Amino acid sequence: MFSPPLHRQRHQFVIDFVKRNKPKKVVDLGCSECSLLQKLRFHREVELLVGVDINGTTVKKKMHGLAPISTDYLQLSYDQLRIELYQGSVTQKDARLRGFDLVTSIELIEHLTLADVKSFSEVVFGYMTPLAVIVSTPNSEFNPLLPGLVGFRHSDHKFEWTRTEFRSWALKVCLEFGYEVEFTGVGQAPSGQQEGVGFCSQIGVFRRHGVRDGCNMLLGDDAEDVFSYTLLYSINYPSLRDNNTLRRVLVSEVLYWAEKLKSGWMEERTACGAEMRSLVVQCGRSVSEDQEEEEEDVFWKKSQRQQDSCTLRRCVSVPLDVLWSCCPKISALTGSVSNLRHLLLDEPEVKLSQDGAAVLVNYQEQGTDLEGEEDHNDLEDSGYAEARQDSHTAEQEEDWEANV
Repeated sequence: MFSPPLHRQRHQFVIDFVKRNKPKKVVDLGCSECSLLQKLRFHREVELLVGVDINGTTVKKKMHGLAPISTDYLQLSYDQLRIELYQGSVTQKDARLRGFDLVTSIELIEHLTLADVKSFSEVVFGYMTPLAVIVSTPNSEFNPLLPGLVGFRHSDHKFEWTRTEFRSWALKVCLEFGYEVEFTGVGQAPSGQQEGVGFCSQIGVFRRHGVRDGCNMLLGDDAEDVFSYTLLYSINYPSLRDNNTLRRVLVSEVLYWAEKLKSGWMEERTACGAEMRSLVVQCGRSVSEDQEEEEEDVFWKKSQRQQDSCTLRRCVSVPLDVLWSCCPKISALTGSVSNLRHLLLDEPEVKLSQDGAAVLVNYQEQGTDLEGEEDHNDLEDSGYAEARQDSHTAEQEEDWEANV
């Protein structure tokens, strides 16, 4: 009867609210098979996503579908997300659900007895005190338009309110707990009948506008921690805000780009047929001060750090400022060359020069004897000078963001 289906319209209403208001902590009461949570986890403005349902068996069947997928690990961002699922009744208090930005109750309240509705109101609005609450429930005035419907829409429904009854309950909640409410819904009636019957699912959007004295007293009485729910599932999504994750990603990028830059430079050197003894220096060989000053103008210089352990091995030095300027991801992860240096200092997979200003990459080239080469190559025409100039610019701007 509805396109898209009514349950999708209800979920889309919540998603649109999340997009506009960007709540960081969201709990879905009566989460059942976690279908709404499945959609909300992709909106990474949410940092804590919680589901609660009295039927733990139903939750357990679907909860592992909320685990991170491969792209969450391959396309890491600074967004963070934790998901928690609980078994418990919405008529009971649990301190872990206090102070959320948004509470959703989608087609839940009609499954409660009227006595439990009173407890639900006290728990959600009086104890949890979220900034916003979205409650949807069937509109019984719409039922005559549903083909073949006899009685309630579901066998477990204890009641189905008219628009007036829903409004009466909502306004009483606002008066008692300090909220204001806006009435709307999803599921349009046929043309010409909308005003007479309203939406198929009526929705109340509650916003907390202040705390009255009586509500203050209620919060004070319930200040003790109450843990009545059973935790069924919890998972932290990978995030660059986790320092270990950040370092792993950074090391991988540094090693990849250092090898790529080295290979590019070596291919260009080979293509030009240049003699570049100063760019690759055999460890353990003495170099005069004049030669060292000359080699400061090129990217590759002697590895002093490994003189004792690799007398027969040759190393390529890739300056950190070059890595930072050539790789946007490295610059985005670190913010500055100094931060890059700091993050790499204690990483065993990355070998730094003695002054910590460059990454050392093993140089391997078959059939080449650089010891017999006598002259330095002029780098002006090969693009090295321009790259070096860019690296100096990056160094000058490294204070654009002092901390990651």
